[in-house]
Amino acid sequence: MRFILHLSVLFLCIAGFTIHSARLSAQTAGETTTRQRAFELFKQHKNIEALPLFEELALKSPDDPDVLLGLGVCLVAEATTLDDENAAARERVRARQVLLKAKRLGNKAPLLENMLQTIPEDGVVKYEKTPADQAMRAGEAAFARRDFEEAIRNYTRALEYDPKNYGAVLFIGDSYFAAKNWTKAGEWYQKAIDLDPNKETAHRYYGDMLLKNGEVEKSRTRFIQGVVAEPYNPITWRALQAWATANKLELKRVHVDTPNNVTQTGEKNITITMDPKEPAETSTLWLSYGLAKVKWRSEEFKKRFPAEKQYRHSLAEEAEALTTAATVWMEVNEKKSSSTPTDPNLVLLLKLYQAKMLEPYVLLNAADQGIAQDYAGYREKNREKLEQYLSEWVAPPAPGK
Repeated sequence: MRFILHLSVLFLCIAGFTIHSARLSAQTAGETTTRQRAFELFKQHKNIEALPLFEELALKSPDDPDVLLGLGVCLVAEATTLDDENAAARERVRARQVLLKAKRLGNKAPLLENMLQTIPEDGVVKYEKTPADQAMRAGEAAFARRDFEEAIRNYTRALEYDPKNYGAVLFIGDSYFAAKNWTKAGEWYQKAIDLDPNKETAHRYYGDMLLKNGEVEKSRTRFIQGVVAEPYNPITWRALQAWATANKLELKRVHVDTPNNVTQTGEKNITITMDPKEPAETSTLWLSYGLAKVKWRSEEFKKRFPAEKQYRHSLAEEAEALTTAATVWMEVNEKKSSSTPTDPNLVLLLKLYQAKMLEPYVLLNAADQGIAQDYAGYREKNREKLEQYLSEWVAPPAPGK
């Protein structure tokens, strides 16, 4: 479980610490001391030590969402130390229930969302009986106990059995990070990235470490690379937003509000519906957008994707339809000296078109399930362009840049 969850805590828990500190004045001195100690241990990632304190706090304040978040995190950590797989599963189920209650009570921490996304509903995390998996399990338990040397020994042993074990490489870096050996941690995070650049976790862990050490611009790059690795995994966007929040910034919303003006009944009955109230400025371009999509539904998809038996919305279709809309507007208005668009969707569309960023936009900010199927192939040839798009259009510059 640490593979997915662990280092999301780095800067996210600080926000939780601020929240709980504001509540201390309303509590007894004894409970305040317990609370301070629990959250301080939590901040230091000493989750096993913090667990009994959070258990005590949860008994006294069962509806405190910050306490419940701390308790849930600590329960997950404890589960990794349990030899009995059934007991570990029960602990994770309880952790999930506690975290769900925290969410119902209003806790919106990204860490909470990440954990709920990754903890199995039945709590079962299966390890195979292979030597490599058993070494990984031993490493996880050692890490949870904060015995980082032992964790590294076990992860290294797992690599001896399986040299391409992404988790083992990543966790060695994570163990060095926890031991505050930043140089070694960075080396191993990079090894994990080199092993599989299309897994987001090492990018994110590396970004967490850099941010913690004040390397804001470098951390921004790593979080962007994490989104490029897995853009349809909400964890990557939460991490990038957390970077922005930590620097008192906001991600930019990039969205062209296109009309849903094409419907289809049966194989050949395709209809374009235009809103009669559509302003003259945009009516022609959205008509051309709809006509391009009709062409794709009726014939173009079969030509471009002959191996696929059923139509789907594709990157090629959406990018071509948007390009058609942009070029039609420009052709209609090229001879008008005062043809400055006022519609915000048109303004954005033209900017994306002129910057040659329509395809990255569609994939990263306007994808549906059909378009998402084209992502891996595009990323293979255009990784740098995807990073450029996120850097120039979505993630604001680091402070001082």
